[in-house]
Amino acid sequence: MGDSYTAGVSTQAGWYPDPSGAPGMLRYWDGVQWTPAVRRAPSAPPLAPPPGSDQPDRPDRRRAVGWWLAAGAVVVVLALVVVGAVRLGRSLVPSASPGGQASTQVCPPATGETPTPVAAPTDGRVHGGKLSFPQLSQPFGDVLPETEVPFARDVHQQLVLVQSNFDGRGSSWVATVMVGDLYAGDGFFSPQDGARIVVDCVIGRFYGDAQVTRHDVRNAATTIDGHEAWLVESKLSFDINGLRTKGELLLVAIVRTGPSSSGIFYASIPDTTPELVEPARQALAGLRVDG
Repeated sequence: MGDSYTAGVSTQAGWYPDPSGAPGMLRYWDGVQWTPAVRRAPSAPPLAPPPGSDQPDRPDRRRAVGWWLAAGAVVVVLALVVVGAVRLGRSLVPSASPGGQASTQVCPPATGETPTPVAAPTDGRVHGGKLSFPQLSQPFGDVLPETEVPFARDVHQQLVLVQSNFDGRGSSWVATVMVGDLYAGDGFFSPQDGARIVVDCVIGRFYGDAQVTRHDVRNAATTIDGHEAWLVESKLSFDINGLRTKGELLLVAIVRTGPSSSGIFYASIPDTTPELVEPARQALAGLRVDG
């Protein structure tokens, strides 16, 4: 039996001044305890006060295409059946409308590092950094680069359109499988810490103002292609106006790819397209650490 969680406006996870007193450093608070993850503070003041102080209203976040999280040292292999160039619930770009459960506290800020273009091998696999999965057949589309990920580079994905213009404003809901290479930053996330941060970021930022209930089916250590990893399989439930699906399957696998890097597999599959679950699981099972 998995654990259940409800994401709401009380979430206080985020980056705060390091309680150890290290000047110019931030440490990640997961909402319960301090984690080992640290990074340099941006030149601007932190967006959120330390835990225990009054929290500001959190702006709504609009998700369309793209992705979340930033920094640390998680080389993420994202298999994300949720992004896509148009998705109210999963966008890297904040929504202009206020309110909702989304919060800049939940996701680390972007590093500002510019990705270096890398020619992808033509070997029938989708590559992102040191991680790759077998290219999926139809209804998944061609392999596309994802340039809106602020915390990763060399990101590639395959999409399936699930519902177009569900909000009457041109937004579409898609299924996506994505892989990418995260910037190392100034600290290092263990696979377990990376998985927690990624899932918190996704739930806290990419479903607009909808309340999201999370039920973990699996949240445990594993190995992928002989490398240390952490796998989260979770059932998300929500109710977004105009959207037919009321939930989806979330798969996140953080894979250690080197002494100071990790990779993540992320898959989010709407309940209205159960036929896409097996291809996503095949992509997860076929993950490979290259190089």
